[in-house]
Amino acid sequence: MKAAAPPDAAVKPPSKKKAMIGAAVAVLALGGGGAGWFFMHSKGGDDTEESAKPSKKKKKPKAHAAPVFAPLEVFTVNLQPDGGEESMLQTTITLEVMGPEQADLIKAHMPKVRSRVLLLLSAKKASDVKTVEGKNKLAEEILEALKKPFGENDEPQEVNEVMFTQFIIQPQ
Repeated sequence: MKAAAPPDAAVKPPSKKKAMIGAAVAVLALGGGGAGWFFMHSKGGDDTEESAKPSKKKKKPKAHAAPVFAPLEVFTVNLQPDGGEESMLQTTITLEVMGPEQADLIKAHMPKVRSRVLLLLSAKKASDVKTVEGKNKLAEEILEALKKPFGENDEPQEVNEVMFTQFIIQPQ
């Protein structure tokens, strides 16, 4: 029988050069993986899956002042006869304006504001304003009327939106 060689003699220890190369590869792999994770998950990174798509980019919300609302009193008007049928409209409107100064300007000129709105409302038929499209068109018309300057040398009002907070059409 042959004597078995000890197990340590058959396996050569790795050389120092190979150990250094292995350690360098491990460090590079871990470093690269860590850097990749950092850039993928950081807020400023452009390598995210979503930003790689050519579609929509995320927009940062702009810091702006809170909206200012100017509520108007209730409007009650007789609408134009529609096929012989008379109707009445009762609506409440709130305006979104550019700031407190514009809200104060609207309040200071409230008789003109109400007159412009009343003239627009009373010129409509019930069929004109029963649909959502009709209400949207009316809101646009009111918006345009209220943006017009109150005086000859005045600036236009900065009204952003006209919102109906109540809208009732009733036959008479």
